[in-house]
Amino acid sequence: MAGHSQFKNIMHRKGAQDAKRAKVFTKLIRELVVAARSGLPDPEMNPRLKAAIVAARAVNMPKDNIERAIRRATGEGEGDAYEQIRYEGYGPGGVAIIVEALTDNRNRTASEVRTAFTRHGGSLGETNSVAFQFERVGAIDYPAAAATADAMFEAALEGGAADVETTADGHEVICAPDDLNAVRETLEGRFGEPERAALIWRPNITVPLDPEKAEQVFRLIEALDDSDDVQTVSANYDVDDALMAKLTA
Repeated sequence: MAGHSQFKNIMHRKGAQDAKRAKVFTKLIRELVVAARSGLPDPEMNPRLKAAIVAARAVNMPKDNIERAIRRATGEGEGDAYEQIRYEGYGPGGVAIIVEALTDNRNRTASEVRTAFTRHGGSLGETNSVAFQFERVGAIDYPAAAATADAMFEAALEGGAADVETTADGHEVICAPDDLNAVRETLEGRFGEPERAALIWRPNITVPLDPEKAEQVFRLIEALDDSDDVQTVSANYDVDDALMAKLTA
């Protein structure tokens, strides 16, 4: 299973624990604020805000929390000013890693990311040092029960998607970044709100890992994700399903 570190995987691993759940909420609230400020506060007119709300609902964030974050974003002079930063580097076994963050303190975030790489056998590189091993795509996820593989494929094709992967766990629809909102709207009209609709870094080259290296990589990813500033961690590892299940248990 390739590790394009979908944020839903991180949320899944940590959602069962209250302390970790609070951290996920913190990250999502920050994204809601930034998304609402990036355009209109109406999710139907702001694709990024719509995607942030979908992600928040997927982890059962209370409606009041979502609405409060949007109000905070639209209040004059209120709230922190966050900037988006991308870090790139290599983890154990030569795995390429992209870290995306929203921060109000660039020095703090850089220090946390650098420390995580150093302590867990990785090395932080320059911008674009590993990005060539990934492609930026839109990803839309539905549970397996939402539709048959054929129905999902037909709807995705109609909406302009580039690819659909269906497994026992669900459906992942892949599209060009500019087509994300149009494809999401088409699928939402057929199957309801997705579990996730977001831009991700999808690896075009993967690195196979043995159990020891895989565990080291996952420790690095979890250390990075422990930072409130880090929103997503994408990595191009490739491990079999049995090992993946063990590492994410």
